Amino acid sequence: MLLQILLLPVLTIMSPSGEKREHLYKILVIGELGTGKTSFIKRYVHQFFSQNYRATIGVDFALKVLHWDANTIVRLQLWDIAGQERFGNMTRVYYKEAVGAFIVFDVTRSGTFDCVSKWKEDLDSKVQLPDGSPIPCILLANKCDQEKQGIVTQPERMDEYVRENGFAGWFETSAKENINIDEAARALVNKILINDKLITADANDAEKFNLSAADASADAKNKCSC
Repeated sequence: MLLQILLLPVLTIMSPSGEKREHLYKILVIGELGTGKTSFIKRYVHQFFSQNYRATIGVDFALKVLHWDANTIVRLQLWDIAGQERFGNMTRVYYKEAVGAFIVFDVTRSGTFDCVSKWKEDLDSKVQLPDGSPIPCILLANKCDQEKQGIVTQPERMDEYVRENGFAGWFETSAKENINIDEAARALVNKILINDKLITADANDAEKFNLSAADASADAKNKCSC
C-alpha cells in the first residue's frame, strides 16, 4: 500500500466545459524534529490540536479538499516528512512529484532556523518543476504564540532572508492558537495555481505572503510541545 501511495502521480483533471475542474497537488511539509509539522497539518486538515503527538516516523499523509472557486476543487495531498530523515536518500522518493512545500522551524529554538537553509537546498536539489525551476516553498515560523528567539524577532531580516533563499514567502504560525494556518496554505496553493497557469499572478503576491511579527496576534504565552 505504501508503494502505491509513493507512486501516486500529481495530476490535473480537466472536466468538460462548464463542469467543475478537480486538481490534485502533492505538498511537502519538512523541517527539523519537533518544529510542529504534524500539528500544522492536523490543525489545517482537521481543525484539531493536541500536545501529545508522537514523533513522525518516516512519512505520514493527509488529504485536504478545497473548494477554491465555483468551478474548481483543489485536493492537497500533504506529506508529513519526519524531521529525523535529515536529508537521507529516501527523501528523493518522498519528494517525487511534489509541486509545493512548507519548511517549518520553531521560533523558540533558533537552532531549528539554522537548519532551514539545508532543508531548502536539499529540497531544491531533489525536486523541480517541469521547467527546471524550484517548486514554490513557504517558510513557517511556527509556535509564534510563545517567546521568540533569533532572526524571527526582526521581520525586515526575515524578509531579506526569504528573498535571498528563494522562498515564496513566510508566515508566523501557531497550530495551537490557529494563527495564520489557513492563510499560509492558501498562499502556497495560490503560487501552485499560478505555476499551473490556472490563475494570473498578482504583482503584490510577494508582499502579501510576507507577514511581520507585528501582524501576528499572538497573545498566548503558555509553552506547548506541538
